[in-house]
Amino acid sequence: MVNYGIISKIIGQLLFIEAFMMLVCLGTAFFYGEDDVLSFLISMLITMVGGLMFRYYGLSSDNRLSRRDAYLVVTATWVIFSFFGMLPYLIGGYIPRVADAYFETMSGFTTTGASILDDVEHLPHGILFWRTMTQWIGGLGIVFFTIAILPSIVGGSMKVFAAEATGPIKSKLHPRLSTSAKWIWSIYTVLTLMCIGSFALAGMGWYDSVNYAMTTTATGGFAPHNDSLLHFHSPLIEYIGILFQFLSGINFVLLYTALFKGRVKHLLSNSEFRLFIFIVVASTVWIMYMLIVENGYMIERAFRCALFQVVSFITTTGLFNDDAGQWPHLTWVILGVCMFVGSCAGSTSGGFKCIRGVMVLKVMRNEFKHILHPNAVLPIKVNGQHVPQAKILSLMSYLAVFVMMCFIVATMMIAIGIDHVNAITISLSCVSNVGPTLGTDIGPVMSWSSLPESVKWMCSLLMLMGRLEIMTVLVIFTPTFWKDN
Repeated sequence: MVNYGIISKIIGQLLFIEAFMMLVCLGTAFFYGEDDVLSFLISMLITMVGGLMFRYYGLSSDNRLSRRDAYLVVTATWVIFSFFGMLPYLIGGYIPRVADAYFETMSGFTTTGASILDDVEHLPHGILFWRTMTQWIGGLGIVFFTIAILPSIVGGSMKVFAAEATGPIKSKLHPRLSTSAKWIWSIYTVLTLMCIGSFALAGMGWYDSVNYAMTTTATGGFAPHNDSLLHFHSPLIEYIGILFQFLSGINFVLLYTALFKGRVKHLLSNSEFRLFIFIVVASTVWIMYMLIVENGYMIERAFRCALFQVVSFITTTGLFNDDAGQWPHLTWVILGVCMFVGSCAGSTSGGFKCIRGVMVLKVMRNEFKHILHPNAVLPIKVNGQHVPQAKILSLMSYLAVFVMMCFIVATMMIAIGIDHVNAITISLSCVSNVGPTLGTDIGPVMSWSSLPESVKWMCSLLMLMGRLEIMTVLVIFTPTFWKDN
């Protein structure tokens, strides 16, 4: 049976952490003396009461967490976190509709970056900081964050990690998961602090530096300005954005090995990283050429805009320094491929992940060899490690479900009345946790406010499924999951 007690207890503890996050934003609201103080105060109290209720229900439960419980607690955590996380928007009246507020919050926690806000610059500083903080916490995972700071809260943490972590191959820095979580969060924090310092030195104010650094390293895309990094009209700031988006798209275990242990060769010889680099370089060169030839861009601007958008799309960040909706349509196809592939597993980015791309390419290569040599035994190895057949089957299942989910949701959107280009790119953007789209009605620099409420709820679910890599959510809806045995 499902152990509802332990699930409730874990969610209760996590809600206390969310209340503390609101307290930090309450301090920001007090500092700037704006009208969002009361909304954060009420939201924090409601969240704490909710945490106490969940905690009380699970007070007498044991700490045994089965694999089934782990999948349920991870999915429930993201749903409930987003429910309480939308309260500051609703109570303050900044986003008055529930569907919009939930969409904005889910987009934040899943680091998708799609927004229903047409004008973010009129919002108070505390609310803008809350938007950014939801992305930063969601970057590596809500439950994974808890494992790092309070490992005793999450019993059976290895099962929870398997349910929430991205990629088919889970990387750890230490045999103990809690120690690995601390190291990975330390890398994430150092990367964020470096990004804050770099933006500040480039001329940003401290408030903007903190917000942009958090959304950049989380590969989220929420910005405190309507025109994102284009607001500053600074090539240096844009290049800093490119650098930290790129670093945040690398597997954090590989990043630790390269930057903190000096084993750069280990990074350069990694097949996933090499595919990541190849896609970035090839896409940038192709788009740069088209911008020079068809849009009349100068060489440096074409290079900077092409590289920025490619890195932003492949790392699923969603920041922008140009309107890609005005680019030649062929560039949309290239950026669409970047949206689909994503960057490295074990990073803060979404998408299909380059490691899966490597595995798919190796499977395809082996199939061609099998045609010529039907009896050959051709094992698949990634970075010198043998990939078992079970993982290959899981990979193909995930690819099929990924494509099927995009197709089904896009079809439903078209039936509702959404333009077919927008429907396809919206569904791909949500399931890949990218944020921007490439249509004409909702372009890469536009908000999603014009979508019907039914589509916003649909997108909220799709963003959650994309962040938890689909299977974690879908398995809950299978009859086998709820059987006692």
